[in-house]
Amino acid sequence: MTQTTLLQYEAPWPVYAMDWCKTPSPKEQMRPRSSFRLGIGSFLENFSNRIAIVGLEDEHILVEDDYTDYPDFVTLCDAPHGYPVTSLQWQPASAISYQWSQKSPSTEFLATTGDALRLWEYSGDAPPAMSNFVGRAPSSSGHSLNLKSALSGQSKVQNNSNGAPLTNFSWNEKAPSLIVTSSIDTTCTVWNIDTSAAVTQLIAHDREVYDVAWLPTSTDIFVSVGADGSLRAFDLRSLEHSTILYETPAPKNVPPPSVSPSTSARPPTSPLLRIAFNPSDSNYMSTFHMDGSEIQILDMRSPGQPVLELKGHHGQINAVGWGSSDQPLLATAGDDCQLLLWDLANHTAASASMNANSPRSASSRLNSPRPDVKKKYVNEPAFAYTASSQITNLAWSPVIQGLNLSTGQSTAGEWVAIACGKTIKALKI
Repeated sequence: MTQTTLLQYEAPWPVYAMDWCKTPSPKEQMRPRSSFRLGIGSFLENFSNRIAIVGLEDEHILVEDDYTDYPDFVTLCDAPHGYPVTSLQWQPASAISYQWSQKSPSTEFLATTGDALRLWEYSGDAPPAMSNFVGRAPSSSGHSLNLKSALSGQSKVQNNSNGAPLTNFSWNEKAPSLIVTSSIDTTCTVWNIDTSAAVTQLIAHDREVYDVAWLPTSTDIFVSVGADGSLRAFDLRSLEHSTILYETPAPKNVPPPSVSPSTSARPPTSPLLRIAFNPSDSNYMSTFHMDGSEIQILDMRSPGQPVLELKGHHGQINAVGWGSSDQPLLATAGDDCQLLLWDLANHTAASASMNANSPRSASSRLNSPRPDVKKKYVNEPAFAYTASSQITNLAWSPVIQGLNLSTGQSTAGEWVAIACGKTIKALKI
């Protein structure tokens, strides 16, 4: 028996937004295939975009490399989305036990951003009676994806009353009714999706905000990055000010100002595109610059400069994400067609011991830079995969348990899905 280590799906359109389901389907917990579901979104420069749920047609694909009767993934259901999908996420695993005011326990939520924050309700089919009959395609009639709400509010920014396009969002794991969105109009908005109401909106940056992330286990603190080149932290309990955790270095050769510069003109900076927390140690975050080929690892206890910089890509980076194991790997992908996995456990442990020996309080998250922390460089990833074209996005699976099938047993572990044009590849890690 040979373990399958690569699964593939061909979409009818270019894929950008993508996420792996966080838990098995409530209706299909006895079907191992329900852990292998991806939500994907198209990126077309028109109003004809769509989102879709794709999943395994048969579990035996996981333990039989020569199981070629069917494609690996099939489309379970899809829905129109209009504008391009900038981000798509399944509900957090914690949402299963959350007491929603208007949601069936047998359905799951997904959220997307584009011109608005949209909440979708997905229902998978019950285990079909003939599902073990070789050669019989499962019925897809039980799969449905329905729009539940579309949230876009009044913008705080002058001359923008209808709300600007949203670039990304973060779903709170501890309080799954909370989602924070980022927008090109410089704002971040915290929504209560259970009541469809905006909790607060704040002007977060001087320019566009490109990404936002809740501090793991917190319902109050989130961070954001944007076109002004800064990484900022906000606390809902004290919104009078924010804390700048990192700013991109000022360019060495600044061009002369224009003839009539605006009063708000700032020196050119390198925008920060993405931010992601290490789920096993939320002191650590990863980010990268627009058009940059290095990844910066930051420690919230030592703001001001990265504690690590990862050098392995030979083109601009497009995506970054941490796994969910006890010692998660960091995945990065970019225009060089490379998916790189980084094992930073030893490096972050060394940095943590330095912080533990520091006279400053380790519990103080939002403090000023420490001059004694020096940036280290990591040049060797733990794993590298070369795709056939540029990789635009990636998504980790949760740790999926081993499957006992009639033809053998698959091993437990994580998968990483990557998007390359219309192709999605899922690799067993």
